[in-house]
Amino acid sequence: MTARIAIVTVSDRAFAGVYEDKGGPGAEAWLRATITSPMDISRVIVPDGRAGVADKLRELCKTSDLILITGGTGPAPRDETPEAMADVMEKELPGFGEEMRRASLREVPTAILSRQTAGIRGRTLMITIPGKPSAIATCLDAVFAAVPYCLDLIGAARIETDPARIKAFRPGA
Repeated sequence: MTARIAIVTVSDRAFAGVYEDKGGPGAEAWLRATITSPMDISRVIVPDGRAGVADKLRELCKTSDLILITGGTGPAPRDETPEAMADVMEKELPGFGEEMRRASLREVPTAILSRQTAGIRGRTLMITIPGKPSAIATCLDAVFAAVPYCLDLIGAARIETDPARIKAFRPGA
């Protein structure tokens, strides 16, 4: 089965076309360099704001195995991606955010301002990630070894990774 992966960029400026989205393309490039099994990747840009982001996530959860959400996780007033995730997810996986912040703190002291998280809705895993491509790599490098097994556990499509980049962990494998 081909994995269906959605990348959601949350940004008022990118949505309006006044800022080039670098997070979506950065996340897609990381995925294409890491995942070796068949996948379909779609990208969408939505404006900041809790209700709109939540609506888009609910829609994408109907057809996606994995959703990466870039942007809207800081402390600014319009940064409401974690709140939108809370409205949508059935189970939170806080270890993802904890580990992404830990990895990011090795590079930048402002990583403690990030409110990244992950959660599950049905057969979809959602993970919030930063918007800067180098920070995306730092965060996904830190947590992605657990993603394939998580997808297995929730009944989503199976993905395989290039072990030279990320060795997926599956107990007993």
